[in-house]
Amino acid sequence: MMPATLDSTLTRTLQQRFAARVALDEPMLRHTSWHVGGPAEVFFEPRDREDLAEFLRMLPLTTPVSWVGLGSNLLVRDGGLRGAVISLHSALSTLERRGESEVWCEAGVPCARIARQCARWGLGPAEFFAGIPGTLGGALAMNAGAFGGETWRHVRNVEVIDRSGIIKLRSAGEYRVSYRHVEPPVAEEAFLAASLHFEQRAGASTDAIRDLLVERKQKQPIGEWSCGSVFTNPPGDYAARLIEAAGLKGLRIGGARVSPKHANFIVNEGEASAADLEQLIAHVRRTVEQHSGVKLQTEVRIVGEAA
Repeated sequence: MMPATLDSTLTRTLQQRFAARVALDEPMLRHTSWHVGGPAEVFFEPRDREDLAEFLRMLPLTTPVSWVGLGSNLLVRDGGLRGAVISLHSALSTLERRGESEVWCEAGVPCARIARQCARWGLGPAEFFAGIPGTLGGALAMNAGAFGGETWRHVRNVEVIDRSGIIKLRSAGEYRVSYRHVEPPVAEEAFLAASLHFEQRAGASTDAIRDLLVERKQKQPIGEWSCGSVFTNPPGDYAARLIEAAGLKGLRIGGARVSPKHANFIVNEGEASAADLEQLIAHVRRTVEQHSGVKLQTEVRIVGEAA
């Protein structure tokens, strides 16, 4: 069993204060798109940002804290996660227009909703958000992108919260951003919201989003248990091409399989463990490096303890 990092007195206090919003030993397979993962020591779903700030203030600063949205870019190992796991999907769901070209969006809003609403408002280019299978919080953390678009190209400022529960507003210029990588000015701050800038587009509609999603469904294993793209694309090439060229399309380890439809997707066929998925990821990396000399970098975050 995973050793506890919070003493029993504190966990009782958290349960008394936050009631059903706090769960102990919560299976993370309920909160990840791969449907795998051991238990979170403490799992918290805040009611609002004040609730979240109070929870953070009650935690010792030495307690590990993890953040989760839709769990679409996350592999939690079978031994689970120590400390506290905080889910923002339900609490931070505001999406509103503020001016002609500015959108205020909280971290728990699904990216697909951003795409649809911006189309209704006649703002763009925002269609690419429809191809990101997560929330804005996750997209901000990794500069997620799809269909040639990237999140941070549209960020003007962000609202963050630190481990002491203090909320701050930071400009986009305070972050060092590159392809699928974001370096914050201060560690252990979590994104609560962002101001996004788009352009007014005459005739904008949801038709472009529909066409992109049809294309995505044709090329990717939509509807199967996956995390989206497993590896980032190396400069001037595509991870999927390298994986397929190495003869790995369709390869299985346990219940995990490299998708026959798109080689940069690994799917849980129903019975995979996190260990199966992690072993297959490692095997793909080794084989591609041996075949082409390219060492693929993971886009998915791998966290937690081994069983």
